[in-house]
Amino acid sequence: MGKRLVHTPEGVRDIYGKEYANKQNIQRLFSDKLHSYGYQDIQTPTFEFFDVFSREIGTTPSKELYKFFDKEGNTLVLRPDFTPSIARCAAKYFIDERIPLRFCYLGNNFINTGNLQGKLKETTQMGAELLGDASPEADAEMIAMLVEALLNSGLKEFQVSVGQIDYFKGLCAHAQLDEETEFALREFISSRNGFGAQELLLDKNIPEQSIQALLGVTSLFGTCEILDKALEAADNERSQKAIERLKQVYELLKIYGVDQYISFDLAMVSKYNYYTGIIFNAYTYQAGSAIAKGGRYDNLLEKFGKPAPATGFVVMIDDLVTALTRQKNCPEPENRQLLLLYTKDFGSALARAKEYRKQGYSTVLMKQEQPKEQYTKFAADNNFSKVIFL
Repeated sequence: MGKRLVHTPEGVRDIYGKEYANKQNIQRLFSDKLHSYGYQDIQTPTFEFFDVFSREIGTTPSKELYKFFDKEGNTLVLRPDFTPSIARCAAKYFIDERIPLRFCYLGNNFINTGNLQGKLKETTQMGAELLGDASPEADAEMIAMLVEALLNSGLKEFQVSVGQIDYFKGLCAHAQLDEETEFALREFISSRNGFGAQELLLDKNIPEQSIQALLGVTSLFGTCEILDKALEAADNERSQKAIERLKQVYELLKIYGVDQYISFDLAMVSKYNYYTGIIFNAYTYQAGSAIAKGGRYDNLLEKFGKPAPATGFVVMIDDLVTALTRQKNCPEPENRQLLLLYTKDFGSALARAKEYRKQGYSTVLMKQEQPKEQYTKFAADNNFSKVIFL
C-alpha cells in the first residue's frame, strides 16, 4: 500500500525542477505572441455538463471521456477539448456581441485513451479562438499567429499542413454518401488507406467519376501546386469553393511572410466533426504526432445559441516541450534563484537575503549543516542558478 501511494495512475505524471521551469518558460514565450495579436485570456471550468461534449457537438467520443455525477445526478465530464467550452462561454456572456472576439487560454485536458496507446491522459494545452469573423483574413491570422508563436517558443524546423474539410465533404455530398459511409471513408482517407477506401466505395452504388475523385484525395498533398490539381478533380461547386478559399488564404500567408512553413494536405480530416472549412496541423521532428491542431468551425457556436463563425487552434504544450528538448532548442529560462547558506550570524544573513530579494532574486536562506559539496549538488538538482556561502 505504501509503495502504491507514491505512484501516479496510468497516463499522468509529475513534472518538477528544470523540466517544469522549461515548460513554464515555453508557455510564457508562446502566450507572449498571442497577447501581441490582442488575444485576451479566458478561463473555463475543468469539468462541464456532459452535453457540452456530446456526440451532437462533434467532439471527443463518449468512451474517451472521464465521466462522473454530481449530487443532483447530472452527468459531468472532465474537459477533453477547450473549443466547445469556449463556444459555450461565448454564447452565455457575449450572445449579442457582433464585433469579433479574440480569446486565448491555458489549461489541462483529460482524455481516457487506451493504456496501450502510450499517450498521456492529462495534457497541458494552450490555444486561441477568433469568434465572429468568417473572412479569409481570420483564417490567415490564425495560421500566421501559430507559426510566429512556435518560432517565438524556440522551434526552428516545422511545417503547418493545411487542409480543407469542405473539399472532402463536397465530394461526399456529390457522391450522395450517407453519414455512416462518410465517417468510415474519413478513417480510411486520414490514414491513407487507399485499398480500404476503394473496397468501401465499390460496395456502394456510386458513379466511377465520384469514386476516382474521392480516392484521389489521398494523393493531394505537398506545395501550393496541388491546389490546381485539386480544383481540376473537384466535381462540385462546394469543393471548388473550398479550394478557392485555400488559395485566398495562402496569398494572405505570403503577405504575412510565413509561406515557407506552409504545405497542403487535402486528405487531412479531423476526428472532431465540428470543423467546417480550413483545418491545419503543425508537425516537427522528434515529435510522434502533431504538436498543434486547428481549423474553422462555423456551426459550433450555434449549438449553444449564438450563430457565429469561428476559427482557432490548440498547441499541445507537453509535446512542444518534448520536441524542443530532443532537438536541443529548448530556450533557457532566466534563472534568478539563489541558495544562500550561513553558519552562525542569522541576522546579517537575513539582511543579505532581503537585499537579494529586493533585486529580484528568489533567495532561499538556509543554515549550513552539511559539507559544501552536498549543497552544490542540491542546487544543481533543484534548479538554483548560484550557491552563496557566507
